[in-house]
Amino acid sequence: MAYASKDLSVLAYANGFTLWHYTTADAATDIDTAGYFNGAADLLRVGDMLLANCAVGGATPATGVLVVAASANGAVDVANLTPFGSANGD
Repeated sequence: MAYASKDLSVLAYANGFTLWHYTTADAATDIDTAGYFNGAADLLRVGDMLLANCAVGGATPATGVLVVAASANGAVDVANLTPFGSANGD
């Protein structure tokens, strides 16, 4: 799939920093690829964080945080997803 602007929303904004939420059926390995968020280049700034719900509706959903590593000239790159929590062994 691809980035969908309807799935990106602002959670908080202060002092030039924005905390975002993004939800998608795409895997974390897809959304943390350089260029995935190019459609949001006019919104995302270096240092912004995205709380992400990935692979929603899939067999192995993942949640975590992405940090905008680069955003210039219409190109966005985010750091790899840092997951929340760990497997609980159930």
